[in-house]
Amino acid sequence: MSLQPAWLLHRRAWRETSALVDLLTLYDGRIRGVARGVMRPGSRTRHRLQSFAPLHVSWRGDGDLKTLRDIESRGPGALLAGEGLICGLYANELMTRLLPLSLPVETLFAFYAALLEALPFPDRRAAALRRFEITLLEVLDAEPVFLDPLDRALDDEQHYLYDPALRRFRPAEEGRPAFDARTLQWLARGDWESAGVAGSARALVRQALAPLLGERELHSRQLMRQLVRRRRGDSGA
Repeated sequence: MSLQPAWLLHRRAWRETSALVDLLTLYDGRIRGVARGVMRPGSRTRHRLQSFAPLHVSWRGDGDLKTLRDIESRGPGALLAGEGLICGLYANELMTRLLPLSLPVETLFAFYAALLEALPFPDRRAAALRRFEITLLEVLDAEPVFLDPLDRALDDEQHYLYDPALRRFRPAEEGRPAFDARTLQWLARGDWESAGVAGSARALVRQALAPLLGERELHSRQLMRQLVRRRRGDSGA
């Protein structure tokens, strides 16, 4: 097969000198493969197979586990550190956990590339992450539907709770934390990036992802909490 644009999502050692890898590819979505000999000292491809660095890859095999043939660099990787790095790890972990193998996801591939461009910049980070998350939910046919359980339009004067099982919104009882209908209408029009909806967008996406992820916590979220605790400790010193 010809070389295909790809990103490394996850890598772990396999046997003595090889690695098991998950890759996001442009045309075949997530694939899992064996990179033989890549951990061998002096391997020419070892330094190329890094997270957040654009790749060209080819492979062989018809089953779920491929054998990588060629691994080439497409250019320099994103320079990520701190919160930006953890957000990148979070995106990779989401796709490794949730994307079925060999599901074409060209739009998600594009938004992931845009996310990596935005992550070094704190003022662009949240908006790009929300756009990536909602695109992932759309790929999985799990995005919120901005209607009530009877498929009626939301009432402008009402507040709503999200029901992940129905992917719709139920009227909230007075006094309970809930989504404002006007904010939901902004999100329904595709505005996941305005500062005024940032908190609601983050909360809604997290609720929509929760049933897909199950009870096993994301490692990247643990890392983010550790980073926040360290920052609070530094500020109090």
